Amino acid sequence: MIRAFVLAPTPMMQAGLHSLLTHPDLQIVGTAQTPEALSTSTENIDVVIMADAGQVRDVGHMLALFPRLALVVLTDNTTQVVSTLQTLELHGWGTVPLDAPAAQLQAAVVSAAQGLVALPHAFASTLTPERRGAAFERVILEGTTDESLTPREREVLELVSQGLSNKLIARRLHISEHTVKFHISSITGKLGASSRTDAVSQGLRRGLITL
Repeated sequence: MIRAFVLAPTPMMQAGLHSLLTHPDLQIVGTAQTPEALSTSTENIDVVIMADAGQVRDVGHMLALFPRLALVVLTDNTTQVVSTLQTLELHGWGTVPLDAPAAQLQAAVVSAAQGLVALPHAFASTLTPERRGAAFERVILEGTTDESLTPREREVLELVSQGLSNKLIARRLHISEHTVKFHISSITGKLGASSRTDAVSQGLRRGLITL
């Protein structure tokens, strides 16, 4: 069970994130509006999810004192936030858009808790090796490409990581929902995943997809 702490500037945002993070593998152990609340709670936290990108550096430095802690930031200013996160010694970290669907946010949290770097696909695909930084390279190099997944299965897994339902995946790929279910069943079996979110996390770890 991954223990998550939510930092958001308003009670409404805290409640919204709490709802998005409802998942069997995640437990919300606390919420707060300011980082100061973390100073007495770090022993019971694995990942901090924050919606105020302006405090990333302060929160990151605080978490860096504890080697097992990870940080996920909701932001639409990915470039600036990633530049800051790359300078911090965190166990794992990630960014997702402010309007990210539940599946994408959950996958980022699970991945960061496992010591990975989770980035939006559109941003990750623009990074050169020089801009990725040591932490990003370490995560990517730990992964190995799993050739057992077919090209179509990788397409399906990529769309699952974006939070699309089976119906929307079927429409996007012009296949039936039954075929989508078949592909997802095959993907989870090949990756040894227990759920869609776990499949996305495994796909990230093996270098099959990026968020």
